[in-house]
Amino acid sequence: MSLVLDSGALVALERNERQMWVRLKAAHLDGDLPVTHAGVLGQVWRGGPRQARLSQALGGIDVRALDEPLGRAAGELLAAAGLADAIDAGVVLLARDGDEIVTADLEDLEQLAAASGRHVELIHP
Repeated sequence: MSLVLDSGALVALERNERQMWVRLKAAHLDGDLPVTHAGVLGQVWRGGPRQARLSQALGGIDVRALDEPLGRAAGELLAAAGLADAIDAGVVLLARDGDEIVTADLEDLEQLAAASGRHVELIHP
């Protein structure tokens, strides 16, 4: 099982929310590197010393490219789900059956996961 992080998860890490740091540490202890994609990072990254915690957390997160294959697949998933957020679709596409997605956008990711056929657990940060 992997931990897939949406922007809400990264914001929770930046805000030093204990539960999110516990999830991140538990994943590492299980030998699992949590994953997200660069589009999610772009939603939350503003730079500067105020984001030191997030910068620290990113050292233990696999930030994947939002490349052409993922972009095309995200567009197809959006068409199937009737939604429009390619960043969210990319997050769902990083997940495999049994993975956990940490997101503050439970409703849209639930629709996307259903449209993708993936069986994932959605967790609020």
